[in-house]
Amino acid sequence: MKKILVTGGAGYIGSHTIIDLIESGHQVVSVDNFINSNAQSYDRITEITGQTIQQYAIDLCDRQKLEQVFRENDFSSVIHFAALKSVGDSVSDPLHYYHNNLLGLINLLYLQKQYQVHHLIFSSSCSVYGNAESLPVTERTPLKEAESPYAQTKQVCEQIIFDFLKVNPTFKSVILRYFNPAGAHSSNLMGESPHNIANNLVPIITETAMGKRDALSVFGSDYPTRDGTCVRDYIHIMDLAAAHTGSVQFLLDNKARDAGTIINLGSGTGSTVLEVIHAFEKVSGNKLNYSLTNRRPGDVVAVYADYTKANKLIGWTPQRNLDDIMLSAWRWEQKRSAT
Repeated sequence: MKKILVTGGAGYIGSHTIIDLIESGHQVVSVDNFINSNAQSYDRITEITGQTIQQYAIDLCDRQKLEQVFRENDFSSVIHFAALKSVGDSVSDPLHYYHNNLLGLINLLYLQKQYQVHHLIFSSSCSVYGNAESLPVTERTPLKEAESPYAQTKQVCEQIIFDFLKVNPTFKSVILRYFNPAGAHSSNLMGESPHNIANNLVPIITETAMGKRDALSVFGSDYPTRDGTCVRDYIHIMDLAAAHTGSVQFLLDNKARDAGTIINLGSGTGSTVLEVIHAFEKVSGNKLNYSLTNRRPGDVVAVYADYTKANKLIGWTPQRNLDDIMLSAWRWEQKRSAT
């Protein structure tokens, strides 16, 4: 049985996707260098699925070590998550982001070609759209100038993949542009647990409610939105994981008509930062200590997705709403804080 390589498999999205892949009958190998993750994720995967994951502690920027993974395994597909992803950090340290995110993908594609692994699922981002002129965003929405080096790396990586596909006609890729993953596994055994300081809104909310932070800063209250705060599209992590499994199957079943298929993954609706805060307060019964402050460089005003294409091609529809996201995230925060 051929295996699926998951890069960044100990990370938030990667670990939840591995669970979904295993539960769908796939055999998985993971690569992670633990820059923003923890090896405990593998223990949690085993606890949830009953299976031990074959894994390598390798940096994708080291092609020689990465080749060992390809040499020792027979892969059908690659799901590529491993990348640095903080908008703020990318603004302050752009070279680090360009080096890590671009070189990791390039090394991966070199080895996929060398070892004839024909399928790639690429973890992209709604940030490639920049400040879109119309909402909701569809796959045909023109890409605007990137608002951060992080977003620029995603735009460049997508172009690298399409240029690679042009000259390697037996290869196919699905590029998943997703919006804001959040929430946790229903077992409460796994959720978002950044190894470094959390940068995403939902874990910052739960950490503030747990008392790990004194207060939450809302960056910008004068945006042209219904309450002045940024609008984002939040998607439950297990819905997102299922889309990756569906995309792998889409390629394995030879259903892709194009060499590169772009698919948006989102809830179809946008929520402001204040609406997310209020959803948390409703499901948790806790009042959150937050303050409104200045805008943050690199943030777009509003972005949310049309997922019609995802439904048509891979049969995907989000199954959970914002309240589900916030409740699962809160239960996970309580669980991890108690251990």
